[in-house]
Amino acid sequence: VRTGIPVVYKTSFDKANRTSAASPRGLGLDASLRAFEEIKRASGLPVITDVHECWQVGPVAEVVDVLQILAFLCRQTDLLVAAAQSGLPVNVKKGQFASAGVMGHAAAKLRQVGGEHVMLTERGTTFGYDDLVVDCRNLELMREAAPDALIVMDATHAVQSPPSSAGTGTTGGGRRFVPTIARMAAAVGVDGFFLETHDRPEQALSDAAVQLPFEQLEPLVLELAAIGRASNGGRR
Repeated sequence: VRTGIPVVYKTSFDKANRTSAASPRGLGLDASLRAFEEIKRASGLPVITDVHECWQVGPVAEVVDVLQILAFLCRQTDLLVAAAQSGLPVNVKKGQFASAGVMGHAAAKLRQVGGEHVMLTERGTTFGYDDLVVDCRNLELMREAAPDALIVMDATHAVQSPPSSAGTGTTGGGRRFVPTIARMAAAVGVDGFFLETHDRPEQALSDAAVQLPFEQLEPLVLELAAIGRASNGGRR
């Protein structure tokens, strides 16, 4: 907030797609909605959260400011339609399996039922069984496929290493590459960044391997803003 750059606080009420059934999932819907209200009051920030099923959209939309569709659910028409009909902005994560063209169709589903504020977020593409790569062409191709959408780079989930069947059931990743991916996206030109951060990343209950230490967040954001200003990328 000190930087003057708009911030949206991301949180979850249910991590329903955890690899292992033993992993923490969250507080549940009712308790989380009360927590979201407190976060908004205490921080003054708008809040974004994921919805997994159509019935969740109504109660969640009464509290948060932006709805998010998980990458694994980016093609689920009924969920996209329900989210758009809430009247809130909707951020759709690009599936690890999805092309930029597929995301153009996701945006069209939102638009067709009145969704006016659409964001599409790149978060890496499956490379083999236990890795992700980021194809910077997708940032341009998604903008072409959905010219009215805002394009966002998720630089933390993009450096995950999904666990293999023989692994521990916990997602790994390469935190040190978060700035690399973010700088690339800033140079190409995006409208925003999705960044997970934690004051003690090693203690995080989810995505501990990729969360950016909190003290590194502001310097990185300022650097990205400078790169964006210097680049000819993005909207011309």
